[in-house]
Amino acid sequence: MNLEKNTSRGKNNFLLIFFSLFLFFSNANSETINDGKFVEIKILDKVSSKNSKLEIEIGEEKKFKNLLIRALKCKNSEFDDNPEITAYLQVQDLSNKSNDEVFVFNGWTFSSGPSIRPFDHPVYDIWLTRCY
Repeated sequence: MNLEKNTSRGKNNFLLIFFSLFLFFSNANSETINDGKFVEIKILDKVSSKNSKLEIEIGEEKKFKNLLIRALKCKNSEFDDNPEITAYLQVQDLSNKSNDEVFVFNGWTFSSGPSIRPFDHPVYDIWLTRCY
């Protein structure tokens, strides 16, 4: 009979520990990822070899020469000493009038590794610099 009393106390302790760990890790995760309201990107014009900085508000779109760029989301994750900046971008080439391709680029881009999801355009090159 003593065995049953000890197992019920152990179950209560297990549940208490489980919920406290759950709350700890859910709060820790929300502190390490920061959503930003603006995305800063640099655009290289490969023809003229000029760099331009462009700041885009999340949910808005901006026109840069023949490109229409929309930023949908950006995040700063603070891991160790090297934070990773990610942003979800949609880029449309306005000079391309064919209906075959809506976006030149549609996806996540990473500041530390722009070649993971490369932006492939004959005239422009885009890379993510900041999320704030």
